[in-house]
Amino acid sequence: MTSKSKNSLGLGAALILLSLLTSELQAHIPMPPKKGEIGRRQTNLAAPSFTLIDQAGKKFSFRPASGKIVLVTFVYTTCPDVCPLFSAHFAAIQRALNEEKRENYLLLSISTDPKRDTPAKMKAYAQAFKADVKHWHFLTGPQKTLAEVWKNFGVNVKDHGNGRIQHTNLTTLIDARGNRRVDYYGDKWLVKEVLKDIKWLQSEKS
Repeated sequence: MTSKSKNSLGLGAALILLSLLTSELQAHIPMPPKKGEIGRRQTNLAAPSFTLIDQAGKKFSFRPASGKIVLVTFVYTTCPDVCPLFSAHFAAIQRALNEEKRENYLLLSISTDPKRDTPAKMKAYAQAFKADVKHWHFLTGPQKTLAEVWKNFGVNVKDHGNGRIQHTNLTTLIDARGNRRVDYYGDKWLVKEVLKDIKWLQSEKS
């Protein structure tokens, strides 16, 4: 079986598991992108510090100038479309980095639905994607705390009720000095381009 076939089967299994996490998957309402917010865009902005709760129910404090390459995205566990896609991409990125025996990285999936995304749900979501939680953290917290994090990353979130969440589809890559260097908007970004950018930032660090 080819690696492509394995990845397809892995994504299919993850989606089946996700369907069992809730009685009904809720609709995701795409957030219309602002001008220029589509595709890959290089930037150089200081990333924010924050403290949230991880999938184990433990406090997770993020300080951006950590010396690690950090990839951040925004998802919620009952999203039926783009969030599972982003998470499948993160799973593929983690497999690739682990195969290369890279240790100096973090993947962060931050909830946009604090009402429903309890640590237990985030843990089940992590397990559905076979996440190595040594490097990949699934973060939630109180509405007020998360709202500040969203604001600091430039992510807009609207709860339309009944689990219908609208949010900016942003994934961002942070360098070892704590600066956001590449933003990926929308759902068209590819695993290979992110891995290329990670290698670029790691070589820059060295």
